[in-house]
Amino acid sequence: MTGAVFLDRDGTLVEDPGYLHEPDKVRLLPGAGEAVARLNRGGWVVVTVSNQSGIARGKYTVADYRAVQRRITDLLAAVGAKLDGSFFCPHHPDVTGPCPCRKPGIKLFEDAREALGIDLASSFYVGDRLSDLQPARHYGGRALLVRTGEGAHHEAGARTLGAAVVDDLAAAVDRILETR
Repeated sequence: MTGAVFLDRDGTLVEDPGYLHEPDKVRLLPGAGEAVARLNRGGWVVVTVSNQSGIARGKYTVADYRAVQRRITDLLAAVGAKLDGSFFCPHHPDVTGPCPCRKPGIKLFEDAREALGIDLASSFYVGDRLSDLQPARHYGGRALLVRTGEGAHHEAGARTLGAAVVDDLAAAVDRILETR
C-alpha cells in the first residue's frame, strides 16, 4: 500500500463557478495541472474526492459530472498530468437524507483504498473546505487547506484541526514533496 494525495475538485483543482456541469466552463486553477504532474512524477497516487450536491438538487446529471471529469482529464493530460481515480458523492442531506459518502464522511476514501491499494494514514488530504480535511483526522493523515476557492474563509478552522494553510495547490504540492 502506498500513500495518496486526495484532492477536492472544485475550488482546489479547478475554478468553482458553482454547480460546475458544463465541460467548456472547466478551468484548471493557475499552476494546478503542473502541480498534479509533479505529484505524478513524485510517485504519488492522485485522487479527487468531491461532493456533487448539484446532482441531488437536479441541477445536473451524473453524465454531466462525467463529462466535466473527461474535460479535466484532457486538461491535465495537456500538461503531462493524470488522476489515478475520481470519486464523488451525488447526495445532499436536505434532498436525499444523510449518506456515508458525503465529505466529511469516509466511504469514498474507503472505496479509493480498496480500488487503488492506498494507505490512508500515509496520505494527504487537500481542499478548500473543512469537510475536505476532516478525513485526515480520522485516518491519521495530513491535511492541507488551500486558500483558493472557499479556503480563505476556513483558515482558523483548519488550524484548529491541525491542518497547514497554503496559498494554492502548487504550494500544497511543495509541502507534500518535501516529505519524501
